[in-house]
Amino acid sequence: MARTALTRDEVLETAAALVRQHGPAALTMRKLAAELGTAVTSIYWHVGNRESLLDALVERTVADLGAIRPRGATPAERIASVARALRRDLRAHPHLVAMVHERGLTERMFLPAQRVLVHEVHAAGLRGARAAGVVRAIQFHVVGHVLVERNRERSPAQSPAEEDLWAVETADRDPALARALARPVDTERLFATTVRALVTGLLETAD
Repeated sequence: MARTALTRDEVLETAAALVRQHGPAALTMRKLAAELGTAVTSIYWHVGNRESLLDALVERTVADLGAIRPRGATPAERIASVARALRRDLRAHPHLVAMVHERGLTERMFLPAQRVLVHEVHAAGLRGARAAGVVRAIQFHVVGHVLVERNRERSPAQSPAEEDLWAVETADRDPALARALARPVDTERLFATTVRALVTGLLETAD
């Protein structure tokens, strides 16, 4: 027997869960109705057709990614904290982010984070093109880092393995470098280090 009590929030939350688990292609109205224990027509009443549902999920994702609050005592610390928060959000919602991108709304998704970064860059004394350059550099660094992380996670086994490549390439000239590059990557530490250095360098060269 189909349930009668259903809310728009329930529909969107269940749809978001399906996308998180299986990707946007797995989200069909029939499958969503089965998950909710209701009829497809009931879903139509709450969110419209599948295109309207996807639009609502995009709006929800954009809103979730927009709630970034900087932390730190200086503009550089706060900018780095925004970069870390944006990376965490992108990694936590890969399928939802992919859905936003597929619908051509990537720039809109990043707009809330950009606004926060602009505020902090202004606090650091930058304006105009210099401020825009810092904001874009931070955004591209975060996105690039997340893409590399995701690719490594999708295909962790490589042939030849990374340690084999570096052992052959640099073992004689710089064995310490070869050992370091052959070790598993601590992506959390690497990102924290690189984003801190990037922010510091951008603010210094923009002076």
